[in-house]
Amino acid sequence: MNLCRADKVLLSGGAALLGSAALFGATPWSIGLPAAAFAALLADGIFRPSSGTLYRTICRGASERGQIALTFDDGPDAELTPVVLETLACYQARATFFVIGRHLVRNTSLASRMVAEGHELGNHSWSHSYFQNFYGLQRHQADIERSAALIRKICGTSAEPLYRPPVGLKSPALARVAHARQLTIVAWSVHARDTFARDPQATAQRVLARVRAGDIVLMHDGHDRDGRRRPIAAQALPLILRGLQQ
Repeated sequence: MNLCRADKVLLSGGAALLGSAALFGATPWSIGLPAAAFAALLADGIFRPSSGTLYRTICRGASERGQIALTFDDGPDAELTPVVLETLACYQARATFFVIGRHLVRNTSLASRMVAEGHELGNHSWSHSYFQNFYGLQRHQADIERSAALIRKICGTSAEPLYRPPVGLKSPALARVAHARQLTIVAWSVHARDTFARDPQATAQRVLARVRAGDIVLMHDGHDRDGRRRPIAAQALPLILRGLQQ
């Protein structure tokens, strides 16, 4: 049976509980301690974006290459994404844009420009629902495929796009879908904290103070809510790229 990592974790946790109860008897300690340890392991897999407990997750690259990966979430945005693209072009930099499908369908010409300029489109779900981690198997599959199909069409490829789950959360259901599709899930190692920031210079300084070779940097060129914008990453990006070059 080709089990995914999440199913192996669930089966191991159940076996540990049963084994402890069989060995020591059904006492609060024999059941409570392994249950608490299993709950902590499961919580780590669900809530820590870089955790590989439920599914292998890439959170950084090889440091010896002397490079970092710039990633942008929640776009494309008709106003801010072009600003980001122009800045990247000025510094001859490339980025991965983890796009929300419902934004992508409204900005396909912009997405085509992103691909033509050498950037990569990743899948950040269709709707970016905050309840997405409670989706069942079929709903996860439908959401991922809806965005992936549009990305493949724009990119002119049959390859499965990189996937970044909303808020970085994972679940056993997502892990099963990812396993079946052989998804590459990508998290991050440096968060620009640009979602609620007000000062682009402070945002740039935060990134430059933390970034090391091999890091994956998370920024935002869009917003998960319609009609709202996050301009800080676009404003901080020239400072970040200048600092990286220096």
